[in-house]
Formats: sequence, C-alpha cells, structure tokens
Amino acid sequence: MSMFSTRALTLLSSVFGACGLLLVGVAVSTDYWLLMEEGVILQQNQSMEVRMALHSGMWRVCFVAGPEKGRCVASEYFTTEAEIDIVTENTANILKMVRTATPFPMVSLLFVFTAFVISNIGHIRPQRTILAFISGIFFILSGLSLVVGLVLYISSINDEVMNRPREPEHFFHYHYGWSFAFAASSFLLKEGAGVMSVYLFMKRYAEEEMYRPHPSLYRPRLSECSDYSGQYLHPESWPPPKRGRSASEVSSDISIQLNQTPPPPPPKGNSPLQ
Repeated sequence: MSMFSTRALTLLSSVFGACGLLLVGVAVSTDYWLLMEEGVILQQNQSMEVRMALHSGMWRVCFVAGPEKGRCVASEYFTTEAEIDIVTENTANILKMVRTATPFPMVSLLFVFTAFVISNIGHIRPQRTILAFISGIFFILSGLSLVVGLVLYISSINDEVMNRPREPEHFFHYHYGWSFAFAASSFLLKEGAGVMSVYLFMKRYAEEEMYRPHPSLYRPRLSECSDYSGQYLHPESWPPPKRGRSASEVSSDISIQLNQTPPPPPPKGNSPLQ
C-alpha cells in the first residue's frame, strides 16, 4: 500500500506539474487575457454601435472593431498616444496599468520550469530525497507569484473601471478571456503539484528511516576478557612484524650452546689401575 501511494504521488505530481507548466506557458504567450468593447447607444432605436473592440495579453493588443480593426500592436507602443486611435482615455489607461502585473507571470513561468526539471530528476533518482522537497517549494513559489500577478491585474482593471465617467449614451463592456482562465487553472495545478511533492518527500524520508539500520549495529563488539580484541579493527595498533633470522645466525647460536655445555663426569668404582 505504501509503495502504491508513493508511485501514485510520483505520477500525479509529474502530471500536475506538466499541466501547470503548459497552461501558464500558453497563457503568457497568448493575448486573450482581457476583452473590451465600447461604443455609443443610438437614441432612435436604442441600438448599440460598437466604436472599438479589442483583446489584449501580456505582450500585445489586437483590435477587432473600430478604426484600428485588424491591427495588432505591442504593449509598449501605448506609451506614445499618437500610435493608435482609442475612443476614451480610460481604455488606454487600462491597457497601461495591466502592464504592472506582467513580471509576476514571467517569474511564475521560470519557477515552474525549474520545479518541473528538479522534480523529474528526483523521480529518476529517488534516492535523492531532498529533490522532491526542493521541487515542491518551487511549485508553491510559482503559484504564489502567479496569484500575486492575477490580483494586481484584476485590481488595476477595477480601479480604472470605477473611475470611468458614467455617460448614458456610451457603453463599455469587458470580460476576461481564456488566457486568463488558463493562468488561474495553472495556479491550482502548481499548488497541487507542490503539496504532493512535499508529501512525497515526507513519505520517502520516513521509508528511509524505517529501513535504515540502527547506529549501534555499526559499533564493533569488544570482548570484556581480552585487552587485544579490538586490535583487529585498528591496524595502526598492530605490533611490527618480526624479522626472520638467517641460517648463519642460527648455526652460530647452536655452536655457542655446544661449547658452553661441560662434558659428563666419569663413572665411580671402575679405576683403570685395577
């Protein structure tokens, strides 16, 4: 059961991380974060005439109605007012203010890519348990960075919409596009991948502690009746080997011992004169 849950966490964290990386990458690279439409209300038949419609993203704005229809311009071009023809100043301010939230999705994309790489390395080498924890931290930081960017994006738009003058003959509509929905979905996926990666680290660490031998098993057991029982574990305490004796030394020692031995005394009672 434990092995199954570990494999399931490994698979789910990889899938969630890959989906989160894919969604935030698509969201950052596309220009359907915000869709706006404004125009006038005709008093004769109470119909609406669209003066301008556009969709914008992190990097560019594309016009689908109005005098700039069919034109896509980069976001930095809005610093020069003569480049494009926008109906009201509040719409131009909205497009300028949303640029303050651009760095946070980019940082989130960098974090989730780093987390995805580290997570896959940790799955290939599961003995490196710390990699699962590091990837989980990066997943969580990526989600937090993204949610900060989304909050700034929404608050910037709401501030400009609240300051917009109310005119009965004009209308203004806006809503968030599928790029924004992809970014919000990637936040949930990355946070889920981060939580599962941290939990996977805890399970692997617990399994390692369970199957790791006790430190006392590594200690040498010394006999209490011998002072030299531990010398076999420490070669530096062994006595130096004795040098072998040559044949000449052995023969000289034998001759000395023979010369020093006195001859045996003669037996008593047997005199040679008798």
